[in-house]
Amino acid sequence: MRFIIVPGWRDSGPGHWQSLWARRLDIAVRVKQDDWITPSRKAWVATLAQTILLQREPVIIVAHSLGCIATAHLPAEASAAIHGALLVAPADPERRAILSDFAPVPYQKLPYRSVLVASSNDPCCPVRLAGAYVRAWGSEFVRIQDGGHINIESGHGEWPLGVALLQSLAVDLNVASRLHSPLSSSSSFTSPSVPLETV
Repeated sequence: MRFIIVPGWRDSGPGHWQSLWARRLDIAVRVKQDDWITPSRKAWVATLAQTILLQREPVIIVAHSLGCIATAHLPAEASAAIHGALLVAPADPERRAILSDFAPVPYQKLPYRSVLVASSNDPCCPVRLAGAYVRAWGSEFVRIQDGGHINIESGHGEWPLGVALLQSLAVDLNVASRLHSPLSSSSSFTSPSVPLETV
């Protein structure tokens, strides 16, 4: 199994949950884009697709923000290699000019199990839009109350809820045991500290 960590616009800093997971999961591969500041859909999607297709093992995507939208844009060949996806705080490229190359967002069902996590007060994507993504992509929806953009600025470092959700995806492929060792030292499996609603 490989976890493909897909950061969003401007990458994820050292204290971001994606960065913490990447350092502790020996089965994780982090996508590295050539230009994090002025993102190009063609370049980002090509890099992500190449990263996925280079893996010999089944893939689970761990995407944040614009990384979720890049994942939705993947060609069929790369999507077919994905066995599950954790899509966190998706971006809204139609409302932010710097991200407009990623619009329009694909609105078709994803061919794998996906869990989309969104916050009631995310400044980058209204929760109603996140709900529209959920319906279009066929995702399971986890809505966090007042969780911001689910990043460092909104107080999400280790993010134990996210680890639990990732574990639920891994259970389907019998690799959940691999998650306990690298992350358990950081109280990764404690109860979520924020209220959540699953719909």
